[in-house]
Amino acid sequence: MYFAALLARTEDGWEASDTELDDVETLSDLADLAREASTDDDTVIVLIEQEEGWFGVVRVDGEEDPRIYVSDAAAATRSSYGEILLTDELLGRQPGDDGPDLDALDLDGTEDGEPDDDDTDADDGAASAGSADTAPHGPVGDPRVLEDLGVSEKELRAMTGDAVNEIAEALGASEVLETVR
Repeated sequence: MYFAALLARTEDGWEASDTELDDVETLSDLADLAREASTDDDTVIVLIEQEEGWFGVVRVDGEEDPRIYVSDAAAATRSSYGEILLTDELLGRQPGDDGPDLDALDLDGTEDGEPDDDDTDADDGAASAGSADTAPHGPVGDPRVLEDLGVSEKELRAMTGDAVNEIAEALGASEVLETVR
């Protein structure tokens, strides 16, 4: 189960809104959604959480590029919401470099997927290694994304289970977040 919320900082504190990500296809779309929730180009934090899987934090400050932190990139790749956050830049890939590296595969010259008689087990390993997503198991992005707001890098990296509530509590926004949960 997923939960996504926007926390917009105002001069009176934080305002929370439940957000629907069905129409969001890219990080730019998400940043635009966050900017719409902001008044006077204040900070907006987008919190996305897959229960027992991963969480992501996107920080948008005015017209600056969004800053992103994802707790487990490999888990997030299996999620359409995670794919929004896991940009090529964040994963250290060249744009469009999401296919398997054919040079790294042990291609044996058989046609139409016919297994080589000598090593059918080896082929299975090579095929899965080439098609597996190369996102790292563990965090990616800017672990200091919330540091100036009271959540240190160490605290952010240590968060698991109920990270969204822990972040909201550290920001002093747990009550407003609870209203949209």
